[in-house]
Amino acid sequence: MGLTLITGGARSGKSTFAEKLVKEWSQEKENNAQEVGVLYIATAIPFDDEMRERIRNHQVQRPKHWRTVERYQGLDQIIAEAPEKIILLDCITVMLTNIIFSTGIDEKKPDVDQVRQIEEEIVKEIDKLISECQSRPDCELVIVTNELGMGLVPVYPLGRIFRDIAGRINQRIAASSDRVYFVISGIPTLIKGVN
Repeated sequence: MGLTLITGGARSGKSTFAEKLVKEWSQEKENNAQEVGVLYIATAIPFDDEMRERIRNHQVQRPKHWRTVERYQGLDQIIAEAPEKIILLDCITVMLTNIIFSTGIDEKKPDVDQVRQIEEEIVKEIDKLISECQSRPDCELVIVTNELGMGLVPVYPLGRIFRDIAGRINQRIAASSDRVYFVISGIPTLIKGVN
């Protein structure tokens, strides 16, 4: 058991692969007569019709017996209290978006000190999440995130700030992960650890 990070570009098949992996692990445990549950932590907020449709599509994909918690902060507490042995968190970049916008940051002229404070808070949130995962050796945590560093450089300042924070956070999670998969066009490639 441990921490698995799944990364890739937008619409690369990350979530589909993560859900497939979790289904296989839970089925394997059930076949070995081990009681197992799956917790799905969804970090998206339905702020417009497009996001509501994306959330609906994700809900349809996953098994009905998985428990779902919709939240983007205090995830370490959710993991600490979860009776489930397999947890899927989808996704870190959506979580970062929600945290950044919840601060009321000026999108057109972000304040440098405020950006620094936001990143420090995000790092604390991620470190607590990783620490909680490491304190539960009986648990498998799968985290989905977007790889943003391979695309175009955003033209607006907050986009560049977001990309930079996401890149550093992804590095932090990957360094603590037992396994890291990179998904391209629906094809997962293990880039760290063993299956």
